Amino acid sequence: MKERKVFDLADRLIDFAVRVITVAGSLPTNKVGNHISGQLIRSGTSPAPNYGEAQSAESRADFIHKMKVALKELRETRVWLLMIKKAKLIEPSKLESLLDESNQLILIFVTSLKTAMAKKK
Repeated sequence: MKERKVFDLADRLIDFAVRVITVAGSLPTNKVGNHISGQLIRSGTSPAPNYGEAQSAESRADFIHKMKVALKELRETRVWLLMIKKAKLIEPSKLESLLDESNQLILIFVTSLKTAMAKKK
């Protein structure tokens, strides 16, 4: 019998952060690479702890705020990844699955926020 994989957004966000760290470490060690690496690490590792904070939110408004922060950081990370791809700082094909994951995570957060905000009314 096949095991059913449990969907755990926290684990997925941590895996995303680790992959972002790996990409950041692969960037060239020059002025551009160092700048983008630092920005990418900040934005790409932020969604996981912000999601963790949202899980302990003190109110629905607090939950929505923390989820919005995580979404903002996911979108920023996506932009940095697209810049890396367009500038060919890393082989573009090596970024495709990470860009896909960022898009999927953004969609998950957008949907979750829509649901939370609809319940708020």
